[in-house]
Amino acid sequence: MTDLTTPYYEVYALRIGSNAQRTARESFFFDACCGPPDASMPLDYFFWVIRDAARTVIVDTAFPVSTGLRRDRQMMRSAGDALAGLGIDPATVRDVIVTHLHWDHAGNLDLFPNARVHVQGAELRFCTGAEMRHLPLRKIYERDDVMQAVSILYDGRLVVHEGTAEFAPGIEMCLVGGHTPGSQVVRVATRRGHVVLAADAAHLWANVRGRRAFPILHDLSKVLDAFETIDALADGPDHVIPGHDPLVATTFPRFGDDPHTFCLHEDPLPDRASRPAGRDR
Repeated sequence: MTDLTTPYYEVYALRIGSNAQRTARESFFFDACCGPPDASMPLDYFFWVIRDAARTVIVDTAFPVSTGLRRDRQMMRSAGDALAGLGIDPATVRDVIVTHLHWDHAGNLDLFPNARVHVQGAELRFCTGAEMRHLPLRKIYERDDVMQAVSILYDGRLVVHEGTAEFAPGIEMCLVGGHTPGSQVVRVATRRGHVVLAADAAHLWANVRGRRAFPILHDLSKVLDAFETIDALADGPDHVIPGHDPLVATTFPRFGDDPHTFCLHEDPLPDRASRPAGRDR
């Protein structure tokens, strides 16, 4: 648990879109979980805000509405509008942590012209390396997003990390790999304990709790290792925040009357107590 010497942060999940067409068979490597494989299992698209009185940190940057529509996602709002709901001007943000550079996590980097962007070196090398000659690998990236990251590198604002690092007191970036070579999760001290923003290291609670990998991956064994790491870093099952689970929206309180922003630093709603693995769907 957090202690009295550790800063407590507010942590918000900001939802901007969804993919309502996905089925259970598309969410698990080899086997479907918890029901018929053709059952509906939609994904939501989130990014995250960590803040206290001293700092505001953005974790991932989601994607522009135009990219979402081109990729046939159902859009609810832009990332800029989502941040405005929390009173955040992107131009004032000084730090952005990117968990990995896939299209749905690293678009909109140009929204943050004054921010340092923190990324793992393994991720940067992978998505700018020879592996990108393979269409199945590069199609999960957007060329313009990767080139924007390279431009930020040349501007001197890209901070390249090699492994797990303390970002600030109470915020830790933890390299786990698996989903991509440079995938990282973010551990944050909150009033209710350490929360882990798992991003795509665990798309759904059913992935991490059931130890069933999502089918988009680079190294299966590292995906499974990452589940163990995530659980060890978090102060309980509901302290693990999956990257795309629509259940986040019904588990945590809303921020005011915003139907798409959720307070992860607050206790789960009373009827959403932790359940055993495999009971989330």
